[in-house]
Amino acid sequence: MTSASLSSRTILVTGGGGFLGKAIVRMLIARGDKVRSFSRSRHMKLDTMGVEQMQGDMADARALHKACQNVDLVFHVASKAGVWGPDDTYYQTNVVGTQHLIQACRRNGVRRLVYTSSPSVVFDGGNMEGVDESAPYATHYHAPYPRTKAMAEQCVRQAADKNLKTIALRPHLIWGPEDNHLVPRIIQRARRLRQVGDGQNRVDTIYVDNAAQAHILAAEQLALRPELSGRVYFISQDAPVRLWDMVNAILAAADLPPVQRKVSAATACRIGTLLEWIFLTFRLPGEPPMTRFVAKELATSHWFDIRAARQDLGYRPRISTEEGLRRLRQWLQDENLCSKV
Repeated sequence: MTSASLSSRTILVTGGGGFLGKAIVRMLIARGDKVRSFSRSRHMKLDTMGVEQMQGDMADARALHKACQNVDLVFHVASKAGVWGPDDTYYQTNVVGTQHLIQACRRNGVRRLVYTSSPSVVFDGGNMEGVDESAPYATHYHAPYPRTKAMAEQCVRQAADKNLKTIALRPHLIWGPEDNHLVPRIIQRARRLRQVGDGQNRVDTIYVDNAAQAHILAAEQLALRPELSGRVYFISQDAPVRLWDMVNAILAAADLPPVQRKVSAATACRIGTLLEWIFLTFRLPGEPPMTRFVAKELATSHWFDIRAARQDLGYRPRISTEEGLRRLRQWLQDENLCSKV
């Protein structure tokens, strides 16, 4: 990349060792920026990139205050993700952590904050087709992740003022090489997967490098156009696909057969409700094979109008889905992940 540095000071990336965080860090390093990562653990790959690393918990206000020293731009990527777990663990990381980070930004004179949110904050369990940023927050959530992400996003938007400029981005279903969440879940469950619903539901996805690029653009535009502060943007491949076609494409990249078995959306939701009750009642470890939230996500359409991101941020997906899948397949082969399943 040939663009100028985003900051004359250090740039902080929370969750810099994670999937999206690491992609953002790579782009910042390529621009010549000085980068600091704040994560729960140390990451060898960040060491090789010359990234300053600080370890700590998002709920630790003192650690975040230290991480924000001599910083004027923060990419807040770290979060507690997943579809199951105690509400408080999600709340402490996603909400309390974001509140602490905003306070740390103010105390250290940080000028810009780009927050990684999620489209699930507006997901009400039904189809979302061509939805734009005017969609209201959901009135009810079936999982702590979207509920706490919605709360955190609102904190970020409300924090926008003359001293701290903020933007929230909503990338949907991030995937690509080094994915440690979506792709592994699909591959690990390949033999047990069942198509939920009729298979016609379309969804947005986003290749990881495109998501990282959108974050860089948001930071650039915050500096150039302060009137954008406090806004939120959907970002995607801008090419909705049938969800189960995408699942099968990822399986094919790992040399695995497509999903053959099916279950109705109503049945999957009933199974999810029952399994949630069993896991909660008997305090079972791990997560249920199906939940209400997952059943609804797998059976409905959720794709978004990204005209605002194109117009305000200049966002265009640089890596096509086809090219992304080629890169994913190459990575899976290089890591010998195809033959391990």
